[in-house]
Amino acid sequence: MSDELNPAVPDEATEAEEPIKQRKNGLYPGVSDELAENMRSGWADTELRDLAPIPQAADTARRRAALSARFPGERLVIPAGNLKTRSNDTEYAFRAATEYAYLTGNQTEDGVLVLEPTADGHRATIYLLPRSDRENGEFWLSGQGELWVGRRHSLTESEALYGIPAADVRELPEALREATGPVRVVRGHDAVIEAALTDKVTAERDEELRVFLSEARLVKDEFEIGELQKAVDSTVRGFEDVVKVLDKAEATSERYIEGTFFLRARVEGNDIGYGSICASGAHACTLHWVRNDGPVRSGDLLLLDAGVETHTLYTADVTRTLPVDGTYTDLQRKIYDAVYEAQEAGIAAVKPGAKFRDFHDASQRVLTEKLVEWGLVEGPVERVLELGLQRRWTLHGTGHMLGMDVHDCAVARTEAYVDGTLEPGMVLTVEPGLYFQADDLTVPEEYRGIGVRIEDDILVTAEGNRNLSAGLPRRSDEVEAWMASLKS
Repeated sequence: MSDELNPAVPDEATEAEEPIKQRKNGLYPGVSDELAENMRSGWADTELRDLAPIPQAADTARRRAALSARFPGERLVIPAGNLKTRSNDTEYAFRAATEYAYLTGNQTEDGVLVLEPTADGHRATIYLLPRSDRENGEFWLSGQGELWVGRRHSLTESEALYGIPAADVRELPEALREATGPVRVVRGHDAVIEAALTDKVTAERDEELRVFLSEARLVKDEFEIGELQKAVDSTVRGFEDVVKVLDKAEATSERYIEGTFFLRARVEGNDIGYGSICASGAHACTLHWVRNDGPVRSGDLLLLDAGVETHTLYTADVTRTLPVDGTYTDLQRKIYDAVYEAQEAGIAAVKPGAKFRDFHDASQRVLTEKLVEWGLVEGPVERVLELGLQRRWTLHGTGHMLGMDVHDCAVARTEAYVDGTLEPGMVLTVEPGLYFQADDLTVPEEYRGIGVRIEDDILVTAEGNRNLSAGLPRRSDEVEAWMASLKS
């Protein structure tokens, strides 16, 4: 990585402009007038014309209309967020706030969507950083200038892409400070914007806005369902990639599995949707094992929980528990088949009109029956379920909503989500598991260190459901045959 940032020319900045930030120990002490003049000119016109709107432009417009109808007469402010420092002067890769991306389709840092109240609704404006300035040298002197980090869309280009009038975001804080009337903001993404509104908003009112935008995503439109299917299809290919290199993972560590899946995610999508869980052996009993630094051994199980995030930020969330050497032992198969049977019961319970909790209850009942049958917990089954005793080995809920966030719609009201009713267009995971910790003295020794989870992404349809991740086999014998075919 190049380490040069050069100081701005002092007399090039107007009083209204802040000096362009420079690195303390840059090798060049200054910029000559001649170089500054040279850098201002001689550049081709690169404005992009005749741009087509993004594919989801009509969907984002409809979403903004629903938001407008919910909060008439109020100014609504939805920020994208800012870059976050990783270390010193390097930043983490930027990921736009879900609410902002959902309403605009834009994913650039520092953006802000503002809905200004009008007599018949709202007027939307998307506030963005314009292209970096060539007159003051920003484009090559600033660490966020386009010669350092790449070209931004102009405001005119952005209007064409997103179907929203665009303005310079640097002027927004002052405009918000002077604004009158009721205002709501999505908090937690942009401290400057929040500071400009500090005397105009309340936490309770802002939370109502955030909750509404979370619940708006419970039912996916056709564009979203298509994106989720893309994410799942790429994820299936990523799992295939992993199976093909398990011998290399055995020679190295779980990191080889993590890196292999990440390559697929970056080639076909934007990123991974969450930290990949590449848990071999007893690590499978740690629900969110993301250190991925352990050994991969023949005879053990590999619990791979991973998802590709598309370029539009929709993520898959799929888990398979695979025998590293391609064949389950008798005990591994018994436990795996129990989880498979529980998942089958859970998936069957996913249908319009069912309660969200139904698939969880159906899966938990099957797992509890198995635990009682194996003598690991004293029955009857109803008693175990009433007291929740099965949770020592089942640990987690059986699924969650899925979308732009892996745990989508997380701040929706309980009555609309966990206590709600399934509708066509909802997408959720069904992911029962059994986990026998390596130090669990209440189970026979041969169980200890075995963890199994099977997870699929399920779309609620008018007729019942559709398994978006059906491209990956689930039944134990089918998993073995699939692995063998990939290694042959």
